[in-house]
Amino acid sequence: MAYKLSDIVARLGGELKGADVEVGRLAPMGEASADDITFLSNPKFRKQLDSCAAGAVIVSPKLAEELDLSARSWILAADPYLYFAQVATLFHPPATALGGIHPSAVVGEGARIAATAEIRAHVTLGERVRVGERCILHPGVVVGDDTVIGDDVVLYPNVTIYQGCHIGNRVGIHSGTVIGADGFGLAWAKDHWFKIPQTGRVIIEDDVEVGANTTIDRGALSDTIIRKGAKIDNLVQIAHNVEIGQHTAIAGCVGIAGSTRIGANCTVGGAAMFVGHIEVADRTHIGGGTLVSKTIKEAGTYASSYPLQPMKEWLANAVHVRHLDDLAKRIKQLEREIAAMKNAEDNSND
Repeated sequence: MAYKLSDIVARLGGELKGADVEVGRLAPMGEASADDITFLSNPKFRKQLDSCAAGAVIVSPKLAEELDLSARSWILAADPYLYFAQVATLFHPPATALGGIHPSAVVGEGARIAATAEIRAHVTLGERVRVGERCILHPGVVVGDDTVIGDDVVLYPNVTIYQGCHIGNRVGIHSGTVIGADGFGLAWAKDHWFKIPQTGRVIIEDDVEVGANTTIDRGALSDTIIRKGAKIDNLVQIAHNVEIGQHTAIAGCVGIAGSTRIGANCTVGGAAMFVGHIEVADRTHIGGGTLVSKTIKEAGTYASSYPLQPMKEWLANAVHVRHLDDLAKRIKQLEREIAAMKNAEDNSND
């Protein structure tokens, strides 16, 4: 599918500069040809434009002031990266539900499935499940009893949703993800672990996306809640009774222990870890690999990962770290001795 630049601007906004050429693909600057459109959002990559063969480039109005706009066609957009994402969606629109239930699907008693929803091969729906309009459930999806799925939801192959969960509108859940498994709730009974029934639900609000092979556990008594617009990457573990705030984005391999609350509009870097029963303020940004071991009350950027360095230097520093307690004690002793000497000198002067 190809678009004239004027068509793209008519749909998405922005300002066209130069010839109204037709483009058929969105490509990186280093790979783009004359029939492609690319984008430049970071000024540090400005020099790549000199060798870029793209027929059109998306740039900001500020950066455009520094460019020779006669060299090719341009679309000026306030946020080139966002505009790129919108153009990418234009070239690759989401699939449209065809409606209907595949003969191999298993549908439990009392299930209510909208006529516009598409239930593909080997899907299993439990009793009293509700599936909204224009949903697509890919092969191998399993949905437990009494689960509610809103409109325009896409469940990719082999997603499993346990009983009683609630999925909002326009939610995407990628392959292999498990929603509503039991939380890790155990009580020690002197000589063995006694399992605590996990009777809460998982509630996923509207416009949430969950990556592949992520697990979101159901609550122990109350619910685990993923608020509106949150984005969760692959291989993330969200334990029971966690709450993720609106429009918070969590990168891959993050682990969040039980009853932790992460605020709205936060970002969490890959492989960060959260201990349980803490809270993180709205608009907090956590660096990759960070261990969050206590409540964060003030918004800001936090990191605890050690900077990368050559192994030889790391080993040398590790030796010093092992002796920090001894060094601290020696410093305190020296401070006491210096203070005593100063007092003695002051007394002698008197």
